[in-house]
Amino acid sequence: MNPCRCGHMDDADIACTRAPRCGRGYRARISGPLLDRIDCQIEVPRVRPADLAAAPRSEPSAGVAERVVAAQERQRERYEVLSADRPVRTNAEADGAVLEEAATPERDGLKLLEEASERLKLSARGYHRVMRVARTIADLEGVRPVQRVHVAEALSYRQSAAVA
Repeated sequence: MNPCRCGHMDDADIACTRAPRCGRGYRARISGPLLDRIDCQIEVPRVRPADLAAAPRSEPSAGVAERVVAAQERQRERYEVLSADRPVRTNAEADGAVLEEAATPERDGLKLLEEASERLKLSARGYHRVMRVARTIADLEGVRPVQRVHVAEALSYRQSAAVA
């Protein structure tokens, strides 16, 4: 969603004339429980025409697709073992004890998650969504335990909503 009604609140080239009040009022129209259901909230700045013409500096789509397929396979294999009574194939489908077993981070990551939950006032839903996203990040890297760095990255995707 836009940062404010006109969409230019954080744009250095086209400044919003009503900032920051405009942004606060615009964001207040979205309920907290609705924002809590959004796992990843990333601020994306306006793309300049010169940037569009420049050569891409990112990972090719084929490489990303390979990592995603590998992560999905890891998840499928993990949940075949962990959830015999209920078919779970992905981190998004895991809940309760299955999620706790699959996505609870290592000690340092758990400490960070608990501290951030207090500081950011995460709901139980938000807490578990951070765990799911951190587990997915670890799966994309091919790492078995969820580590502090995975939790930190997952939290960074929620931070824009929590700070506003």
